[in-house]
Amino acid sequence: MKLVRFGPPGQEKPGLIDDDGNLRDLSRKVADINGSTLAPAALKELRQLDVRRLPLVKGRPRLGPCVAQPSKFLAIGLNFVDHAKETGSPIPEHPILFYKAPSSIIGANDTVMLPQDSTHGDWEVELGVVIGRTARYVDVKDALKYVAGYCVINDVSEREYQMKKSATQWSKGKGCDTFGPIGPWLVTTDEIRDPQNLDMWLDVNGERKQTGNTRTMIFSVAEVVADTSRYMTLLPGDVITTGTPPGVGMGMKPDPQFLEAGDVMTLGIEGLGEQKQKVIGWKKTR
Repeated sequence: MKLVRFGPPGQEKPGLIDDDGNLRDLSRKVADINGSTLAPAALKELRQLDVRRLPLVKGRPRLGPCVAQPSKFLAIGLNFVDHAKETGSPIPEHPILFYKAPSSIIGANDTVMLPQDSTHGDWEVELGVVIGRTARYVDVKDALKYVAGYCVINDVSEREYQMKKSATQWSKGKGCDTFGPIGPWLVTTDEIRDPQNLDMWLDVNGERKQTGNTRTMIFSVAEVVADTSRYMTLLPGDVITTGTPPGVGMGMKPDPQFLEAGDVMTLGIEGLGEQKQKVIGWKKTR
């Protein structure tokens, strides 16, 4: 299944994309796409629905984040060998874990706003993992049983905040408002045969910047879930973004490249859909 949330920010309804690419309204069946909906028994009930009887949604409504209010938005750093090398970093012995603020989460095609005085905004296409069962001290061999589905994530970053203003942790440069586009939809695990063989890409202003495949991850999805579950309990609906392939702006040679107002990022992962975000400069909001 391809599960979505559609509608204005803060007013999203649950839905799904049918086999013909149509958006169907799920709001009479579930309250939202959240931890309760993503539990194995709840997903089993959704798979048994006659999708043709669900109301069709007219027009092209905004698609919000495909998961509602995760209790944790976690991220793995330097999880592709070539990306670690392009940043001049050593290959990690263990998964590098950091937090992205839940307030960074936006829809797949929403606008990305650079922070005030930002000059080092950067892009990172990543595979997102959505937890479906409470996970605590999970073995690697069992870890994928705790995953409800996958999605595209752009781990937008501010490198000066990350590297110069964060000491040895990165959250200042990773958790800024709008720095976590998630979606367009959550694809359940039954549709993704192997999360370690998915092509991924990202363009800026129509120019290819990143090309990669999840098979070159240092730590697999299963290893990431198992390792993270040793340090905190993962709850249904939690999101883990698992690292980016080479081609980020910080790693460009001889001169790094960074985001500016007016830039457009387009990105996608095989089988999981595409995102498109326009970049704007900082403006005061309520």
